[in-house]
Amino acid sequence: MNEHRAAIRHETLRTGIVEFDNGAGSTVSVPCTIRDVSGTGARLQLSSSAWVADAFTLVFSNGLRKSCRVAWRKERLIGASFADGYASLTEQAAMMTADEQARHRLGIGARIRAARQTRGYTESQLAERLAVTPAFLGQAEQGEVDIPLYQLMHIAELLMVGLDGLVAGPAPEEVDAA
Repeated sequence: MNEHRAAIRHETLRTGIVEFDNGAGSTVSVPCTIRDVSGTGARLQLSSSAWVADAFTLVFSNGLRKSCRVAWRKERLIGASFADGYASLTEQAAMMTADEQARHRLGIGARIRAARQTRGYTESQLAERLAVTPAFLGQAEQGEVDIPLYQLMHIAELLMVGLDGLVAGPAPEEVDAA
């Protein structure tokens, strides 16, 4: 399974629009249900059996627009990969509900805790190296606070893990069960 298919998906079941050029200079808009999203793409269910171009723009209900490519098709379902590879953290937040964001924070925290334990750091030791309080690190590992990108980058460097794996890697087993 490639890294795009392995990214954590968040169910959304919200409406969106697929826009593309029909080849004659006109823009076609097709309503869809965004079934789930990840940092690398989305799974869409079309409201009709309309043809969709291989390259299109996915318009979220909040106005966010993401350029996409069709990764796969199965009847009215389309797997879309983001043309620029990954959605930024700000874009991902705009794509997810508050509950989805909370689950995402919990996953990040669990991956940080697992990597910290693998490297043999205590919360206090890692917090000291990050110049944050152990309480903040504990809250981050519990998914209770957002971690700024610069701190996520520093955590990934200290724990010798990839930033993408820390943010969107497979969730440790205890998070899957939650």
